[in-house]
Amino acid sequence: MPLLARMIPAPLVVDVRRGALCELAKILADQRISPSGRVAIAVGPTHGPVIRETFQAGLAGADWFTVDGCTINAAIRLVEQIRPQQYDAIVGIGGGTVLDVTKFAAARLGLPMVAAATNLAHDGIASPISTLDNDAGRGSYSVPAPIAVLVDLDLIGQAPPRSVRSGIGDIVSNLSATADWEAAHRLRGEAIDGFAVSLARTAAQAVMDHRGGVGDDAFLTTLAEGLVLSGMAMVVAGNSRPASGACHEISHAIDLHYPGRRAFHGEQVGLGAAFAWFLRGDADHFNATVDCLYRHGLPVRPADLGFSLDEFAEIVCYAPLTRPGRFTVLEESALTPERTAAKVAEFDENVRARTQEIARD
Repeated sequence: MPLLARMIPAPLVVDVRRGALCELAKILADQRISPSGRVAIAVGPTHGPVIRETFQAGLAGADWFTVDGCTINAAIRLVEQIRPQQYDAIVGIGGGTVLDVTKFAAARLGLPMVAAATNLAHDGIASPISTLDNDAGRGSYSVPAPIAVLVDLDLIGQAPPRSVRSGIGDIVSNLSATADWEAAHRLRGEAIDGFAVSLARTAAQAVMDHRGGVGDDAFLTTLAEGLVLSGMAMVVAGNSRPASGACHEISHAIDLHYPGRRAFHGEQVGLGAAFAWFLRGDADHFNATVDCLYRHGLPVRPADLGFSLDEFAEIVCYAPLTRPGRFTVLEESALTPERTAAKVAEFDENVRARTQEIARD
């Protein structure tokens, strides 16, 4: 009997630990990504100078570039700066902005990309998606996933705790996203990939069940590995389905409807996931999601994101328009504006009651 299999592109290296970035030159050489160290390194304007000063001695063959903004224009500027030279690869060292811009630039130039994360704000570390602002608002672009992923816990420890907590909201939302995907498969016949679902769920559950926090190396390692697995789930699926459902539609609606009031992506999708579980009537997952978000100091009510209940109801009504053709619990519920407002008020009251219960315990 012939053995059938599929080939899945995966990073050559996933290195999560303290001091990981000090090994960048060795990893580039050992994995034959760039034996000569002739790479373009992109960093952000805020922490980039310190990163360069700290690590450039071991990267003598590299040229350094600064990413200014998470936009299509910033990515094209980086392409134009890098194109005249010959490089073996592009390395992005930074948070989500730097990595998304660098992934897009690498795709345009046909070069492998190495992601060295200095933050854990969302699952874009190893994903095949680059999220960039454009003239119409914000868009998601398909790109090759990074060929190597480094997460240096020394640098993660210097990131703002709020931004790291945002990654918790993003990864926990996978459970809601996969529930949406399964519903789309069951009710609409949409193709589903069980392996991608398993990766996304395993990553989310590991973070949700961990009792540590962002000051704990063991928890940060679990979070970092979970975010990498979430990115790999999207590679397997060939799209963002395993990590993006109603939770992300709500976040996109905030980005587009209230662009000047955006919070961290993970904060928005975490709250969106809690609302999606409430719409499904799944008390166990609703409680578990609220408990996890509340425990880590993430938003659990619209007011925590600075929105009134009426504003959040508008966001929920607008959310399905952000991803035409994607079937989630929002499309399944097909709520009228009046019913949406009622559900939002009911959701807010249930979250309030749940958090009071947690506080008493």
